[in-house]
Amino acid sequence: MIKYKLPDNWIKYNPQDIHLNLVEAESAIRAFKAIPYQRSWVEDLQNMELKREVAGTSRIEGADFTDRELDEALKETPEKLFTRSQRQAHAAVQTYRWIAQIPDDRPVDGELIREIHRHIVTGADDDHCEPGVLRKADQNVNFGQPRHRGAEGGQECLVSFQGFIDALKREYLNHLPIIRALAAHYHLAAMHSFLDGNGRTARALEALMLQRAGLRDTCFISMSNYYYDEKIDYLKALSESRSVDHDITPFLNFALKGITLQVNRLLGEIRVNVQKALFRNTMYHLFGRLETPRKRVIAERQLKILKLLLETDKQEIRILFRNVVNLYQGLKNPLKAFVRDLNGLYILKAVNVTDNGLIIIRLEWPTEITENDFLEQSKKLPQAKTGKIF
Repeated sequence: MIKYKLPDNWIKYNPQDIHLNLVEAESAIRAFKAIPYQRSWVEDLQNMELKREVAGTSRIEGADFTDRELDEALKETPEKLFTRSQRQAHAAVQTYRWIAQIPDDRPVDGELIREIHRHIVTGADDDHCEPGVLRKADQNVNFGQPRHRGAEGGQECLVSFQGFIDALKREYLNHLPIIRALAAHYHLAAMHSFLDGNGRTARALEALMLQRAGLRDTCFISMSNYYYDEKIDYLKALSESRSVDHDITPFLNFALKGITLQVNRLLGEIRVNVQKALFRNTMYHLFGRLETPRKRVIAERQLKILKLLLETDKQEIRILFRNVVNLYQGLKNPLKAFVRDLNGLYILKAVNVTDNGLIIIRLEWPTEITENDFLEQSKKLPQAKTGKIF
């Protein structure tokens, strides 16, 4: 059993050792903040990240629930929460929604951390853990692998928590916000100030502080999802930092890599949305240039096919036909007309087809096609009956 030791320095690390990972993380954040986006995209991503965050922070602690049960727990007013895991997930999502509304000028102090804990455990673990209350004498906790012991309940717990709060107000201010967020996560988890919910509280505090480190105006990142995916290394990094007298260099390097990974993942998702927006603009502009009535009818069907593919990225050809068959009602041979329309899109290189019959939208198409090329190709499209697709 590795006992807790009160830190001599509450934010100790080797700047040279973390420099590369820090630069990469900050560069990723700057790129993420600079990319153009529509608010609706980020709102959708926010909901996705919230689900990832809640699932990750709960499952790290051993929570067990299906995706369907998680979806129910994420509702504002869930119909049923049978298990403790579901109740923990519901409490977590309510906590993160509350965190998103905390004013930037509210200081990170003891009362705020206690309030985070109250949100995390109320309705989930308050049958055995008093919300927002530090551990008292003889209330001790063990955790992690290898087994660690939190600060001794009572006086040591109170002293360590107060030392941490004092550090947040003083020496933490001499360090970058991103470092402060990760250091706060580490120390709150290391001392385990509460009877339960310590890891969830530490990760929620980190999420709040990361928002203030430059992500609040866009979307918080789901670090808990990363910690869950890399749980063994996560616990190892926490343990290594404790074993070297709270030198948090190992944990910072691990967590900074996670920030880079998670931000770049979100950046990639937003870039896809940008590509899709450009694709929509291009397809409406070009197909709107077609002049003859017959070409306009075909173009209308092709636009609807493209819109459907933009929503799903790809579809098996028979499923795609089933989804758009209503567009071909009244035609003598609906399947033949559908294949002709699809062949036309293939010739324009707006879509591709795999050997196993998947139709895939080509998001790079707007950067390749010119208006002259489009109009020239379109002259041939009504007669395009050759077997590109079939």
